Amino acid sequence: MPEIENIGKLVAAINPEKYYDFEGLSSNLKKFKELVKKDFWQAVKDAKPKSAEEHKIVYDSSSETLEPVYFWILDFMNKLGGVEKLIDNFSSSPGSGHFSELMGKATHMQEQSMKIMQTIGVMVKSVINIIYDLREFEIRLSHYKTADSEDKEKKEAGMLALKQIWMDNVDMKRGNGSINAMSQQMNFVTLRDSFMVANSLEKIDELDLNDRVKRILKPRFSEFIKWKELSGKELKKRYDIEKNWLKSQVDSLKLYTRWAKPYLKAATQLEQKDSDNPALVKAFNTVALELAIIGKSKVNFEQSIIDKKLPQGFSRIKLKRDYYSCVLIDFYFRGIPQKAGQHYVFGGRVEVTFKGYALNDDELKMLKQKMEESDLNEGLRLAENTTGEALETLKDDLEYFLKESEEKKEEKSSEDVNPFSALIGISEKKDKEKKKDDKKIQEIKKDDYYESVVREVAERDAMENCYNVFDVYKKAHGMQSLSPSPFY
Repeated sequence: MPEIENIGKLVAAINPEKYYDFEGLSSNLKKFKELVKKDFWQAVKDAKPKSAEEHKIVYDSSSETLEPVYFWILDFMNKLGGVEKLIDNFSSSPGSGHFSELMGKATHMQEQSMKIMQTIGVMVKSVINIIYDLREFEIRLSHYKTADSEDKEKKEAGMLALKQIWMDNVDMKRGNGSINAMSQQMNFVTLRDSFMVANSLEKIDELDLNDRVKRILKPRFSEFIKWKELSGKELKKRYDIEKNWLKSQVDSLKLYTRWAKPYLKAATQLEQKDSDNPALVKAFNTVALELAIIGKSKVNFEQSIIDKKLPQGFSRIKLKRDYYSCVLIDFYFRGIPQKAGQHYVFGGRVEVTFKGYALNDDELKMLKQKMEESDLNEGLRLAENTTGEALETLKDDLEYFLKESEEKKEEKSSEDVNPFSALIGISEKKDKEKKKDDKKIQEIKKDDYYESVVREVAERDAMENCYNVFDVYKKAHGMQSLSPSPFY
């Protein structure tokens, strides 16, 4: 079954009362609604869809190509309202030249994207190491900060931490002459405790110690004070250098991810749909294409009252949701690709199905939402798993270390520090706005009386638009058609 047929089933599961064919039995409708609540995708699989209006054209000509059919309908639909492409899939028989050429192009795109992604992987590892170093520097600098604090307890804690670091990393290099070694091996049992207690050279003289201990302690404490001053400055310099290096690496990541995006997108779009279509015989030179577009036209509430499509009393009503007359057009093409210069042209058999629906805002959002959840749009999906929870955590670290000062924050609030935004094609700000605007719809509220009347207007417009596209196309191409139109 072509995937394009699943869209009608999705609509049936979203609005069963209007677009599920329950064969006039309310019990069938009730069972289907229960299945939708219990297992939405099983309901989609079992759905028997119907539409407000449906027409079909089957056009078979080995000398005619698909492009004129598609673009004529697309241009006509653009005049009626906005048009969106929902599905764009293709499959070629493995023995065809078209298969070989497109697979060659896909392989080239994959190789190029993998080279860039490998470089990105190395840079990500570098960024992680820099962030780890910055965390270490931050912990160490916090000791210097607390050691200079005016709070007595905090200052004491900071000094004790720095003294411990100095003994373990600087004084320990003296070997047997270090404070720890002398305290343990040479019976200077009070030396270590005295060093930890001392806060200044003057205080050392006040300690109850013998002269030998004081003579050792004073130069060591003086050396520690000098180390504290110089090491603090050097550590701050290294911290700033590492932050600048992190910013440089992130800027490079942004550049590489922008370079990777078109290759990843092209490689994904050149993937063929796994199909068991009986028309695709391995040794034949055959291609199958599936396209689906939807045209939406919003119901003009005020104009409908003027045109007397709605009662005059509706002028006092304010609708909570907008309603649209929608025309879904499915193209299923089976043809023989023929080389024409550097490209292929396709002659063969095309089935064009026109379906009319009346849908509101919530139903259209849910349709889009469910299509993103399913595999219907896999031909356009990037490898979004590249940015998983690990990179979300990394993004938080980047925001922390690369944030601007409070004065510059407002000026640069629109700047996105996440280097992986380029890979998925959205900035953090746009992503937040999207999350705010496109909240997941779990359930469609039932139409009230006024909405049901507006839906009837939208449905009639959808039926008329659906028939007009079908009828005008036939007349424009010299095909037999109904005359006059049933809608006039």
